[in-house]
Amino acid sequence: MRRTRAGTDLVVLAWLVAALASCSRSPEPRLVLYTSADDALARDVIDAFQAETGIRVDLATDTEATKTTGLVERLIREAPRPRADVWWSSEVLGTMRLAREGVLAPMESLPDWPLRDETWLGFAQRARVIAYSGSRVKDPPRSLSALTESTWTRRVGMARPRFGTTRGHMAVLVEAWGPEAFEAWLEALVENGLLLYDGNAAVVRAIAQGEIDVGLTDTDDVWAAVRNRWDVRLTTEVIEREDPSGWTGFGTLLIPNTVAIVKGAPNEPEARRFVEFLVSAPNERRMADSDSRNIPVREAVRAEYPNLVPDEVSSIDLNVMLEFEELAMEICDRVLD
Repeated sequence: MRRTRAGTDLVVLAWLVAALASCSRSPEPRLVLYTSADDALARDVIDAFQAETGIRVDLATDTEATKTTGLVERLIREAPRPRADVWWSSEVLGTMRLAREGVLAPMESLPDWPLRDETWLGFAQRARVIAYSGSRVKDPPRSLSALTESTWTRRVGMARPRFGTTRGHMAVLVEAWGPEAFEAWLEALVENGLLLYDGNAAVVRAIAQGEIDVGLTDTDDVWAAVRNRWDVRLTTEVIEREDPSGWTGFGTLLIPNTVAIVKGAPNEPEARRFVEFLVSAPNERRMADSDSRNIPVREAVRAEYPNLVPDEVSSIDLNVMLEFEELAMEICDRVLD
């Protein structure tokens, strides 16, 4: 059948209209996020960000025991051709390492932010605490030195320090006490029957199941246990006068979430919007109200959550973590393995 000239013109016109419409559509705004934050919390924040901005977030996470370390290594490997736009860590040590390796872009946003470095911002803190069984422990220890006492023989646990916040905590102890005193403390714990677990959540679970009565962990894991109606409570470390052993208590260590933009990020404008959203006052409230109960960094927002703030907070500079990390791990490997 022969097609008329008019019919042919209409077909061509329809094709041109469709082609122009296709060209006029801009790609969907998106970014790629690598995060070691707990999955449920991260997804709540991402859902809120996507709803507010229309920017799609593609998420990459890792396992509980190695998630920060595994993602840090991945970012270093990918540095020549970055895939990620934003790094959101549930702690600070891995972020400091990425900054040292030159993986992170200069942080130009929020120059007056109270907890920041040249390449990252800190927000939504967690506290390192002593968790314990509410039914089996009537007088919980308030210091790390007390964990070595015979009262707690074979009743104390902590996460293996190779990963997570425990790694940074050990580095801080080396700086605060000195290498010899730190090693002596670890040896005393081992002699007292210390048990090691694959992560802070496993420590809390062991308390709930009666394997141990006391353990070192983070506040968010205790709040998760409380939500599950487990028999787990927490207490915080106090500031002590000089201890003869050298294990003087310096108060409760606060460890922030950290966020940074990857150098060479494929979607940098979207990445900057995510950073500003993450540290915003509404999001700090969102994270304080979440099951993790993170402690806000903004003083005005923190004042709204007095029950989340420990009585005696450590004044130790978190930058010492990176400086003493390797020495702390050498000592831990020697004593604990």
